[in-house]
Order: sequence, then C-alpha cells, then structure tokens
Amino acid sequence: MEPDREWLRTLGRGLTQLHSLLLDRERRAYESRHGAVGSPELFQLLLGDEQFRWLRRLSGLMARVDELADTDGPIAADDTQAIFRDVTRLLKSGDRGAFQDKYRQALQESPDVVIEHARISDLLRR
Repeated sequence: MEPDREWLRTLGRGLTQLHSLLLDRERRAYESRHGAVGSPELFQLLLGDEQFRWLRRLSGLMARVDELADTDGPIAADDTQAIFRDVTRLLKSGDRGAFQDKYRQALQESPDVVIEHARISDLLRR
C-alpha cells in the first residue's frame, strides 16, 4: 500500500476517534440542559443545531481525508500536504475561533482528548 494512503487512513481513524470524543462531550452538555437524545436525534443536532456547529469543521475535514484515502489511483503529494496543513491549522495552530476555543477547553478537561490529540500530533510529525 502507498505510504501516503496508509498515512491518510491512519489519520482518518484518529480524527474519527477525536470527533467521537468531542461529540460525546457536546452530547452530554446538550443532554444536561435538554434531556436525553437518541442517535438519530444526535445526528440531526450535529447537522443543524448551533451548539454542535463547531464540530462541523472537523467533520468536513474527516470527510476530505476519507475521500482522498479512498480515491482510485495514486494520491498527489499536493493533496496529502493540503490535508496535513489543514489538520495542523485546525488542531495545533493556536488560532482563535469556535472550534479552537471549544477544542482547547476539551484538551483542558479530558485526558482522552489529550491522548488522541497526542496520537494525531505524532502522525503529523512523520
């Protein structure tokens, strides 16, 4: 298997795990105010509710990673580099924004998020 494709698949798994952890945190916060929600409701909240809007940047990035990893034929180095830059910018830039602010808070409060962040950071160093 091509190294870039394998790297993208590993990155995609890490981003999926991170997204799951962040979504669980946001779900708990939502449920504490509004009551329990099932999986179909949670999916609708992720797509349309303002409280979950910040996660959509990560969702979109995950989709791009998966799409590129699953593409037929060789993967262009420019495409892999663009993913690398976008993941780095989203998770490690220190920028301000809805995602980054909530993400920093999750890093402060959740050891699981810190562990997954470290795994993704290790992938980005390779």
